[in-house]
Amino acid sequence: MAQTTPNEAVELIVGLGNPGAEYEDTRHNAGVWFLEALARSCGASLQPEKKFHGLTAKIYLGGRDIRLLYPTTFMNRSGQAVAAIANFYRIPPQSILVAHDELDIPVGTARLKQGGGHGGHNGLRDIISRLGNNRDFLRLRIGVGHPGDSSKVVGYVLNKPSRQDDDKIRTVIDESVRLMPEVLDGSWAKAVQALHTFSA
Repeated sequence: MAQTTPNEAVELIVGLGNPGAEYEDTRHNAGVWFLEALARSCGASLQPEKKFHGLTAKIYLGGRDIRLLYPTTFMNRSGQAVAAIANFYRIPPQSILVAHDELDIPVGTARLKQGGGHGGHNGLRDIISRLGNNRDFLRLRIGVGHPGDSSKVVGYVLNKPSRQDDDKIRTVIDESVRLMPEVLDGSWAKAVQALHTFSA
């Protein structure tokens, strides 16, 4: 559960989203927004890497080198990219942190979690499948709110948030970036406490 301290050091941070200009400002790309903000804060830029089916960068944070990955395979095939880079660098699932949009928590909030199911999220579903049904990777769940009706979910996540909601999502992403050194240096419980009590 989220309150336990992960046993393995994070080696890879993945930001989920869909490629292309029509998707870049949509709720489903909140994970990518986080990854881009993290890269910027470390003076890095994401570059295409064909063998990993996405954009990658390497940063130094929390006392170690961390690889960043934005799968450009479309959301429902995110696991193809994650498995490719994890296999190449021999990164175990429990050393992977996946940032993604989360319908079940309010806009302006985020949650850290270790393990669990996919909750209907197609990106998480494919990653779990491609990692041999291993669910032990860490998650940064970025709240985008829920449209209130399950039949509206697809249209909701593939559309842009309101200006107000966009500002709140970006604010909690900035707070998540600020807390990343603590997540990475072993202060997991402290980072969880700080993030879970934050609201934009």
